[in-house]
Amino acid sequence: MKCIRQGANMPVRLSMGRKTALAVAIGGSMALAGVAGAHHSYAMFDMTTTTTLEGTVKEFQWTNPHLFIEVMASTPEGPRQYSIEGNNLRVLTNAGWKFNTLKPGDKVTVVMHPLRNGDPGGTLVNATLPDGRTLGDR
Repeated sequence: MKCIRQGANMPVRLSMGRKTALAVAIGGSMALAGVAGAHHSYAMFDMTTTTTLEGTVKEFQWTNPHLFIEVMASTPEGPRQYSIEGNNLRVLTNAGWKFNTLKPGDKVTVVMHPLRNGDPGGTLVNATLPDGRTLGDR
């Protein structure tokens, strides 16, 4: 069947090959949307629990797509490194964060939603900086 168009209100008829291509394009777009949605999911974090860490910044990563703060904290088992993921840089910039907000060696207090699997890390709620300011994730 050929593609026929007669007037603005007439339906467009597509050949089987074009229908297949269109179906593949739509299906691929939906699959990519699902991947993007999964990437921005908070499912890996226990959003009903907050944990407060006091520690020393080991590394501050101001990189796309998210900020990361690596914090060394004392635990009953000894020093442990926690990886705290922040929101995207645009949102954090609007909340007062900058690329140089934290430096290695800074003493911080971080409030986070912990990882569900128990690994040492979580998603940032807020951080109290060495100068006493508290910056949030939103």
